[in-house]
Amino acid sequence: MSEKKPAAGQDPEAVAAARTSDDHESSSVSAKDEAMAMVGEQEHAIDPVVVARAVRKIDWFLIPAMIFGYGIVYYDKAILGSAVLFGMTADLQLTVTDTSTTPPSVDSSRLSWATSIFYFGMLAGLYPMSFALQRFDMGRVLGAVVVLWGAVCMLTAAVTSYRGLYAQRFFLGFVESVVPTGFMCIVAGYYSQREQALRQSWWFSSTGLFTIVGGALNYGFAQISGGRLHSWQYIYLLAGALTVLFGLCCFAVPSSPVTAWFLTTEEKFAAVERLRYSQTGVRCSRIKMAQVKESLLDAKFYLIFVMMASAYTMNGAVSGFGPLIVSTFGWSTLDSILFQFPLGGLCFLVILATGYLGSKVPNIRLIMLILTCLPVIAGCAIIWKSEWTYRAAAPVVGYSITGFFGGTVSLIITVGMSNVAGHTKKSLMAATIFAAYCVGNIVGPQLVKSQTRPQHYPELWLGLIICYLICIIASATLYAVLAAANRKKKAAGQEDEAERAKLAFQDLTDMQNPYFRYVL
Repeated sequence: MSEKKPAAGQDPEAVAAARTSDDHESSSVSAKDEAMAMVGEQEHAIDPVVVARAVRKIDWFLIPAMIFGYGIVYYDKAILGSAVLFGMTADLQLTVTDTSTTPPSVDSSRLSWATSIFYFGMLAGLYPMSFALQRFDMGRVLGAVVVLWGAVCMLTAAVTSYRGLYAQRFFLGFVESVVPTGFMCIVAGYYSQREQALRQSWWFSSTGLFTIVGGALNYGFAQISGGRLHSWQYIYLLAGALTVLFGLCCFAVPSSPVTAWFLTTEEKFAAVERLRYSQTGVRCSRIKMAQVKESLLDAKFYLIFVMMASAYTMNGAVSGFGPLIVSTFGWSTLDSILFQFPLGGLCFLVILATGYLGSKVPNIRLIMLILTCLPVIAGCAIIWKSEWTYRAAAPVVGYSITGFFGGTVSLIITVGMSNVAGHTKKSLMAATIFAAYCVGNIVGPQLVKSQTRPQHYPELWLGLIICYLICIIASATLYAVLAAANRKKKAAGQEDEAERAKLAFQDLTDMQNPYFRYVL
């Protein structure tokens, strides 16, 4: 842009003031949500038929892709639990047998660290990936990183020692971190507060769905006896190839409904305008340090972190050791894989059910979250205290019941993402949720002590029960915090609809915006 110069007879100070005003206006525009340029500050009437058509197109374009994408994420992580039954443990020296004891003891700490180190990598990648998704074109970031992730996944087949597996798992976690944070931000930017519970649950339900799909694939690979590679190597090659294909599709993902190429101009306008009432915004590419500071002082972030870290210890144990633990109940390798099906099916159904109820019944999400913790606690207690006789049924039933953890975690994601506004703050919440997810997945495997197998892994089940009690306490505390914040905003008595419409796309945070209401 050319610099303004004073014309003949014009006051230079006036020109300087005008230039300052222009710079301020440009800065102000860049600080607002990108939806502002499309719909402006005034509320507009939109055709419900066009809105319904736009939402339907968004659902069909985004949701199946996210279900498949997160399914690969989950399958990729859970492969290790089945691969150890297919010779990976011996091939990579993941367990050490001490023959000096009678009977010989087995140390599985290397396997625990192979499971945990993946999440150290994911933890390292979460915040850089979150800010890259906000600052740059979302489709390009997702596409490039996911293709790289697929390549790293396939390289697992080339690993020849547990040390090499440690390095590979760390880098795999680093690049995989782009997907969960990206998906949470996509849902938060395309859907209203009321709709987010169901949509977040749809993509996260692949946790259960791909437990079944992945188990079926692993069961098939277990039948392979020929070829130059071992069964576990074929599994990683397949997972990596599927990931590369998904990554190529990710390049087509638009950053927000404003740039959604699969919508008509009329549908784009309707898709954006309908989000005005929720006050959560669409997308702002500018990173705002004020929102970072506010996040650090917001109690919601710490409570959500505690809830997610506590709840995901269950997955850390199940994904890395589930089939191995079931095999200790006297079942064969193939049977142990098949018993992942009821756990995955229950997880899938609970996630969808809680998502549906959360979108239909107001202020029920935290109550459901607490209720889903109770069967997990019961399942852990059943496994721990039941008899582990040959082909015992009771511990398998308890193991299946723990599938309720999927509903718990899905609700934590929904509650966290629907209760923040301001795009930098939303990105930080997404990263915080999955930082806690990593912590839970790091802690979970460390609770499995092979030396305590005769005592039914007491540290594992007691640790998980304590974690879920902590999750219940933190959820109840969050309910009280959000309810108090809503009462305070309501007491302020601001009910100006014109102002509400004006503030919707100013990229204000939930604390700054007097019209934002927290969902319980």
